[in-house]
Amino acid sequence: MHEVSLKDIKTAQKVLKLIIKNTCLLECKVLSKITGGNVYLKTENLQLTGSFKIRGAFNKISKLTDAEKAAGVIASSAGNHAQGVALSATKLGIKSTIVMPEAAPLSKVIATKNFGAEVVLHGAIYDEAYAKACEIQKMTKATFLHPFDDKDVIAGQGTIGLEILEQLEDVDMVLVPIGGGGLLSGIATAIKAIKPSVKIIGVEAANAPSMKSAIEKNEVYTVDTKATIADGIAVRRAGDLTFEIIKKNVDEFVTVTEEEIAQAILLLLEKDKIVAEGAGAVSVAALLNSNLDFKGKNIVSVISGGNLDINLMERIINKALLGKNRRFTLKVTLKDRFGEMGKLLEIITKLKANILNVTQTMYKDSLEIDEQEVKMTLETIDKVHSDKIVEKLIEEGYKISY
Repeated sequence: MHEVSLKDIKTAQKVLKLIIKNTCLLECKVLSKITGGNVYLKTENLQLTGSFKIRGAFNKISKLTDAEKAAGVIASSAGNHAQGVALSATKLGIKSTIVMPEAAPLSKVIATKNFGAEVVLHGAIYDEAYAKACEIQKMTKATFLHPFDDKDVIAGQGTIGLEILEQLEDVDMVLVPIGGGGLLSGIATAIKAIKPSVKIIGVEAANAPSMKSAIEKNEVYTVDTKATIADGIAVRRAGDLTFEIIKKNVDEFVTVTEEEIAQAILLLLEKDKIVAEGAGAVSVAALLNSNLDFKGKNIVSVISGGNLDINLMERIINKALLGKNRRFTLKVTLKDRFGEMGKLLEIITKLKANILNVTQTMYKDSLEIDEQEVKMTLETIDKVHSDKIVEKLIEEGYKISY
């Protein structure tokens, strides 16, 4: 098994110098106030392809022999790795083929094509797309580019670690998303080699904890995963190489729930004007929800990607607003007679809630013959505001349910 050294990462940094952005390290005052530390965001969502993946992909492809370049490259990916490979291959004048699941977001499929790749849609899940890519690779002899379990890919991702140390010399803690472990392996290798006192925290979606599970069991194995909005890190089996590196260099692991990820995405959008996909926001979710001690520490949270599908963004924001009681749905039973709806709406208006949706019915067995039920979704300030509305309605004699 090949080790990844600091020298490998520094060599990759030279290769990538003219290709990638040295992304900003932005101070986040809101998160600093919440955590009691000094929080900075490493904005890889602003990278050329919207994620860090181009670093590893370009570094790997640049090292291929002339014969390998002539045969082209192939990869399987649901999105970010696809775009990184496609753009890297195009810049180096190499043919690329990307196999994506049929359910991959249309925006990512179009972006991958626009970066110059031939896209093959196959299978319902990533594993089926991967199998198809292997089948095509055998026929074409193209080089298969693994998304994370590859020395050159890891070295490319490790350049982020070098940039963090250049941008914040007195960093105390770095939080990094984990999927297969390529990003975390690279960053941890770079930082621990130069400044071993820095605490490295790996963050996974609770619905796909493949690396944390492997570390706890001390072996790599396939875990059962559930659907997650952090689809970019929804990996069922961690890498073998990444496992060995992470076991040696990472201090702690945190998992975050779907609700916590959604809240992190909303906070980044609303407070810092940063678009982060689910996988890119998990490090911020950990800052908001973990039991780690952040007080007085200089913390870097890696925002690994920002390729968030617009339709999914709408659903995530709605979920986050519901979770914060900034959108609130309730059912009110009122008398089925003239003027009753007007009275109800007047109460809501006086309490300064915005009505987003109203439906009413008398066709329910639970209703009396002279009753109707009104279901309302309101835009409120917070839980205090929504509780005040409920209290006032009960005071006025209305029956409330949810």
